[in-house]
Amino acid sequence: MIAHAPEGRTEAASALRGHALAQGAKSLVVEARPTKRTCRYVLAVVPGDRRVDLGRIAELAGGRKAGFAARSTAERLAGSVSGSIIPFSFHPELELIVDEDLLRHDMLYFNAARLDLSMALPTDDYVRMARPRTARISEALTG
Repeated sequence: MIAHAPEGRTEAASALRGHALAQGAKSLVVEARPTKRTCRYVLAVVPGDRRVDLGRIAELAGGRKAGFAARSTAERLAGSVSGSIIPFSFHPELELIVDEDLLRHDMLYFNAARLDLSMALPTDDYVRMARPRTARISEALTG
């Protein structure tokens, strides 16, 4: 456990925790629409130095399009406030998909469902506990 000043932005939290940005597990709730009337939610976990590829999430979820879930929906499904979402899903409506590049590191870092507390977790332990679906779901940051 790593205590630090309250921070929900991955880049700033990674600096506070003292690790490479690529080791930060950035967790975002995405809404995929397989049809106009149906919706699937995905907890997309990507390296801190990358962004979620919404087109790829839509494809993996069998959807036509995808976008970020409303903040209230994301917080309800994740069980924590935006900026502190952990890379685990405990809600039956929230499918966990982790970018395969994140799992190349020996250790992962993420906020522990609080803005002022983070966790460092060996990647092998994370995979064993979370049992995530893995795929390429990120792309390089631009700008």
